[in-house]
Amino acid sequence: MTALFALLTSFLWGLADFGGGLLTRRTPALTVVVVSQSIAAAVLGVIVAATGGWSEAGPRLWFAFAAGLVGPVALLSFYKALALGPMGVVSPLATLSVAVPVGVGLVLGERPGLLQVAGIAVAVTGVVLAGGPQLRGAAVQRRAILLTLVAALGFGAVFALITEASTDVAGLFLALFVQRLTNVAVGGAALAVSVRRGGAAVPDGGFPWSSLPALAFVGLADVAANGTYAIAARSGPVTVAAVLASLYPVVTALAARGFLSERLRAIQTAGAGLALLGTLLLATG
Repeated sequence: MTALFALLTSFLWGLADFGGGLLTRRTPALTVVVVSQSIAAAVLGVIVAATGGWSEAGPRLWFAFAAGLVGPVALLSFYKALALGPMGVVSPLATLSVAVPVGVGLVLGERPGLLQVAGIAVAVTGVVLAGGPQLRGAAVQRRAILLTLVAALGFGAVFALITEASTDVAGLFLALFVQRLTNVAVGGAALAVSVRRGGAAVPDGGFPWSSLPALAFVGLADVAANGTYAIAARSGPVTVAAVLASLYPVVTALAARGFLSERLRAIQTAGAGLALLGTLLLATG
């Protein structure tokens, strides 16, 4: 159960990242975040109203609120780090986010077996390599490293916080709704500041209405991934769920290969293979 939902999380996050990356080529990143998360919040609001999720309101929603505050900060830090580059360093380094939920699991008393420890090591190594690490060449700005570490810490914190935000399915829908509303508020405020400083909110040709289905997919896939991760983390060891859910860079790389015909470098292919091997070790351990 844990492995199934955690792998589904990776699949959804990987596709959401792929779609978001494509959209930000034509539309400002902040606009992509705000619009996609607004659509997700609207859908979640309908679900919460239909399921009576409001009755699950309680102190745990503060975890969802905190996740909503941290998420956009982490995402914007990651985008800025990618802009500073090189991406071959920034993207793999961001996978350090898995250290946060794994650390939380260990603090809470989880003790993975020897086979699972081996699976964690192999899978994390595979994810880093699948990101196409740049082993030599371009210099890396200290600011890019710092922003990437902030992003990794933020992504890992969201992993940990969303797990604590609810205890049942109805409460999970409400927690995700609160998280998305907070995402929209923080992202909207950042977008307003950007516009006041002369930044663009939409492309020169106006808002790309034809991109709405893609924006909806990105927002809904992201929120679904948060939900499946919360289920995975509650149904089994957090250490296992977090590592398996962190395989999404492999999915993004494979999606780029399938849809954009981007060729995987040898190191990325090797990384994908190691990630698969690590997954098998975790699932059987």
